[in-house]
Amino acid sequence: MGDPAGVGPEICLRLLAEPGITETAIPIVFGDAGLLSRCARQTGLPSPRRILSQFDWEEQAAGLQEPAVLDLGALNRDGFVPGQVSAATGAAAFRYVERAIAAAQAGVVDAVATAPMNKEALQAAGHNYPGHTEIFAEKTGSTRWCMMQYSEEITCTFVTVHCGYAEVPKLLTVERILEVIELTHEGLSRIRGRTPRIVVCGLNPHAGEHGLFGNREEETLVIPAMQAARAKGIETEGPVPPDTAFLPWKRKTTDAYVCLYHDQGHIPVKALAFEQAVNTTLGLPIIRTSVDHGTACDIAWQGKANPSSLKHAVSLAAKMARAQVRWA
Repeated sequence: MGDPAGVGPEICLRLLAEPGITETAIPIVFGDAGLLSRCARQTGLPSPRRILSQFDWEEQAAGLQEPAVLDLGALNRDGFVPGQVSAATGAAAFRYVERAIAAAQAGVVDAVATAPMNKEALQAAGHNYPGHTEIFAEKTGSTRWCMMQYSEEITCTFVTVHCGYAEVPKLLTVERILEVIELTHEGLSRIRGRTPRIVVCGLNPHAGEHGLFGNREEETLVIPAMQAARAKGIETEGPVPPDTAFLPWKRKTTDAYVCLYHDQGHIPVKALAFEQAVNTTLGLPIIRTSVDHGTACDIAWQGKANPSSLKHAVSLAAKMARAQVRWA
């Protein structure tokens, strides 16, 4: 359900009430039923119809044919202020996602789609993670993973994500860049059912201009990683200068961009596909997708939140789950 003080409760309510949602998936919201009922009254949305008890929910979920809420009792319905960051909501959000991960690991659910979590609230609650992605990696024991922002318009994967710009060059290695190229190839091959066309971005302006800019990261890191990928049968193009990589004609012949830092890919993704893009984590033993936006506390609980990204996240998670069955 994400952070209770943000738009997570509202977009989850909208998802539960979405006509025809069961044609895509049977959603179970890991959250608090009383809290969702309070949000429903405040926003004029329908209250959840089916509530599952946390003590016997797995048996109930086995034959579930309608959307439901798993009531985890993590936060008192009146124990927080909508729109305000707090340790209490950060702790509740962590409990929701922790239980969802465990359910996916146990095979009780096929995939997890996450609503937005507030990083400040998470830290205030004593959970020192940069975000959802790192929680999933740790809880599943994954050492080989990367973030992917997926849409039909543009898709990007990331070598580094939540770090300052000054830290990026020292976090780049041939091994890490190769890993992300491999994960991109594996993930998109499953999603799209064919070999993807992958473009790797350079780090520096003009992709370094043969050493004129930067410290030859393209020559010493990016190109060797691409050569290693090609030796494994993965075709890549680049390193492409970031300022021309995302032009319309280039996007038409590209399935995914391997980006070296957060904003290199997030800016074009959010400019071109903000309401359609889905954040997913490649390399995990379970399927995880997420909305491509934050908690939006400024509009939380006001009936204004757009559920499009969550709907796309659920749709992609269901598609990946079906593909995983086919490829097993």
